[in-house]
Amino acid sequence: QVVLVESGGGLVQAGGSLRLSCAASGSISRFNAMGWFRQAPGKQRELVAIITSSEFTNYKDSVKGRFTISRDNAKNTVYLQMNSLIAEDTAVYYCYADTKDVRYWGQGTQVTVSS
Repeated sequence: QVVLVESGGGLVQAGGSLRLSCAASGSISRFNAMGWFRQAPGKQRELVAIITSSEFTNYKDSVKGRFTISRDNAKNTVYLQMNSLIAEDTAVYYCYADTKDVRYWGQGTQVTVSS
């Protein structure tokens, strides 16, 4: 059983920063990829950032240059550093982890950016 626990969300003013953490139960080296989705009210869930086991990264266009995804294998944790936040970044952010056959999800953490 895989458990992903997100933390680091909160309320921040536009232009501010937050760092989200996703702590996994057990080694994250077993996952092909991990990353973050987000879902704003009334909108579909969208992929924000991904990091593979070989540390390839990719981002949603609107967050490129502002968000950085990273991983710490020793701590079994993936991070999402979010800078220059804007109101449109307001959403629930979900961590996920992929094996060959299964995608696991965290419970989500709320990020609210006030303009």
